[in-house]
Amino acid sequence: MVPNKTNLNQNETILSEENRIPGATYPAPNEHHFELAKLKSIAGGPDYSSAHGGCVVGERMIVALMRMPTGTLSEPHSHPNEQWVFQIEGTSLNFIGDQEIEAKPGSLIYIPSNVVHHGRVTSSEDSVFFTVKDTSHGLYGIKK
Repeated sequence: MVPNKTNLNQNETILSEENRIPGATYPAPNEHHFELAKLKSIAGGPDYSSAHGGCVVGERMIVALMRMPTGTLSEPHSHPNEQWVFQIEGTSLNFIGDQEIEAKPGSLIYIPSNVVHHGRVTSSEDSVFFTVKDTSHGLYGIKK
């Protein structure tokens, strides 16, 4: 069964009002299509990252198409929700826990919950990536 507002259990985790993401798109009833590249651009991590782009927040998932300008980085941070990052354009060097991973177009990176991570754009072009998180914590991490 696909969760919806009428069959969600009251105890199940949904993004709380306190974790709402300013500027993000929240689907209206029966709204099922979004052009991420055309949505309002928001900061992916205002205190620690240069990433910015369109973001849609559902009942259980947050998706975003983010861009990091060439030569910029994200500082070490973590979050209690896990994250997936699919590299579309450019390359980046990522540090996840004690691992160093180069992401090229087509790479998929998994970041477990509560693992400190950061990265920097290494290509001469911007890094563009699609990212997914669950809504248990929100979009923003905690700078370390």
